[in-house]
Amino acid sequence: MRYLTGLISPIVLCILATALLAGCAGGRGLVVTGPEPLPAGLSRDQLLSEIAACHLLRVGQAGDNTVTDAAVIAAVQRYGYSVSGVIERANQLVRDYQSNGPALGARAQQACGNLAALTQVSSALVRFEQSGAPRAVWLRVNGDIDEGFAQRVIRELRRNRAVGLVIASPGGAVAEARKLGRYLRANGLRTAVDGVCVSACIDVLAGGSERYATPTAKLGTHQSKVPGRYSSHAGGQYYVADSYRYLREMGVDAEVAIAAALIPNDKILLIPLSDALKTRLITGVVERL
Repeated sequence: MRYLTGLISPIVLCILATALLAGCAGGRGLVVTGPEPLPAGLSRDQLLSEIAACHLLRVGQAGDNTVTDAAVIAAVQRYGYSVSGVIERANQLVRDYQSNGPALGARAQQACGNLAALTQVSSALVRFEQSGAPRAVWLRVNGDIDEGFAQRVIRELRRNRAVGLVIASPGGAVAEARKLGRYLRANGLRTAVDGVCVSACIDVLAGGSERYATPTAKLGTHQSKVPGRYSSHAGGQYYVADSYRYLREMGVDAEVAIAAALIPNDKILLIPLSDALKTRLITGVVERL
């Protein structure tokens, strides 16, 4: 495993990011005049709480105050909130929920989803350097997805304070791939491919909050090897349904799972990037990583 820099999302605006960092550190913050009126039925106070809750989610997950969410940045900019106001509301939420952390966590997860829908910006982790500059470190991982793979990668993502994962893999253990995929999504981390990503690797790719591929990337799928506990015909059917549900959970067109079920395990169905975009297996094509 190694880390690299690049692929900074265009939503990360340096001036606003610096203001958010200053606000977290107790600075005066910056008021950004939003050009858009609030959506009907949503008060400024309600939206402020949504912004603060989503911000809290990323701070809590990362364990430091040099992070936020891309949808938070977009909402602050679009609707003209002060950073100091967001921080004050976040502190108030912590006090309000001090005896019920799980409820705050659930609210914060929902808030990030609400902000993403409102702003049309993917809910994704944004990290800053101490200087306030956006941090664009990605972890690169190559090789088989074997037992313990998910936890090893999670450990390296945390250690390197990465904002995303570049993966190349011939596949392997589906359960490990989905464990990692769910972690990536829950923590707002992005994924990208610039080599070959097939079989269970597709489940890791699908977990990214944003999912990129280069023009030369190879994406492919086929039937998974069904574990022993699914060895009956009915069990095999359930396993296909489980694949369908996982992709749908990740916001990917679950027809990808149906297509995979039609391809024998010893063959690979290559997915054109145009189809990967249509099914939202990837959300964008970039020239290079």
